[in-house]
Amino acid sequence: MCGAADIADFIAHNPRMTRCLAVLATHGPAGAWIGAGFVRNAVWDHLSGQDTEALPPADLDVVFHDPVNVTAEQDAAFEGALRTAAPDLPWSVRNQARMHERNDHRPYRDVADALAHWPETATAIAARLGPKDVEILAPFGVADVLGMILRPTPAFRTKPEVVRARLEAKGWRASWPKLHVIGLGDSV
Repeated sequence: MCGAADIADFIAHNPRMTRCLAVLATHGPAGAWIGAGFVRNAVWDHLSGQDTEALPPADLDVVFHDPVNVTAEQDAAFEGALRTAAPDLPWSVRNQARMHERNDHRPYRDVADALAHWPETATAIAARLGPKDVEILAPFGVADVLGMILRPTPAFRTKPEVVRARLEAKGWRASWPKLHVIGLGDSV
């Protein structure tokens, strides 16, 4: 893999991932994406020679941007619809039009802007089924996810302890020993 088109093709040929995206396209909010570990973990597993179908996803981070209906109840309704359609999948739905409040940021303009405020560049990536095939949204590009590089986004460069804590709590080094960590200081 060397670019976003390769990641899209990889996802399109992964039955479990395409099933998740198809369920989302049919039962989820308009314009929604699945982000974070859904793409990152599968790519890192593939690049590490691991079976990308071996472990089910810990969660499916569904993100969308609807500035009109920003209630947690609306998120829960979409989550319920997805769970009814695919009860075996761990859906987590969040309208990014309200998540800036939780993170003490200015309001996010759209999903891409919200992703740009996630902790790591390799996590700030999402996929969805578009009109023709799988689409990839990656505000920082895909070089870090393809290079197995973990680095803070600009929003978290002054908070490396957050990324460091996630690195340790999620056991990323154990899962992907070839992971390169950049921008977290000497203590990692």
